[in-house]
Amino acid sequence: MRTSRIGALLGAGAVAVLVLTSCSGGGVTNAVVGTWGDGTAAADPHLVFADDGRVSGSDGCNSLSGSWKTDGDTIIVSDVASTLMACPDVDTWLSGIAQATLSESDDQLTVLDDSGGRIGSLERAD
Repeated sequence: MRTSRIGALLGAGAVAVLVLTSCSGGGVTNAVVGTWGDGTAAADPHLVFADDGRVSGSDGCNSLSGSWKTDGDTIIVSDVASTLMACPDVDTWLSGIAQATLSESDDQLTVLDDSGGRIGSLERAD
């Protein structure tokens, strides 16, 4: 009887671990955290997704910051603030970010505007 109680407790513990693991965020949330784009030169667009839900970066001219969360396979970017410097010959496309998706191999971030249209992409830097 004692052995069956221990087995039942261990089985219940395993189920709890599985439930907690499946609810822990994983997937897209873990895959997006890090640096996207080169960012080594002043005109290189890049984004940094922090695990605390903040995003920051530059479109190659203007710095930007905001918040992010996931909704299924989509990364939702909100409350984006950007500087408004005029930089000749710099495409400021990244300041239009509203959403993003990851490639199947998690090595490319596709940046989408608020209508879901593709405005560019960045490769994983780290």
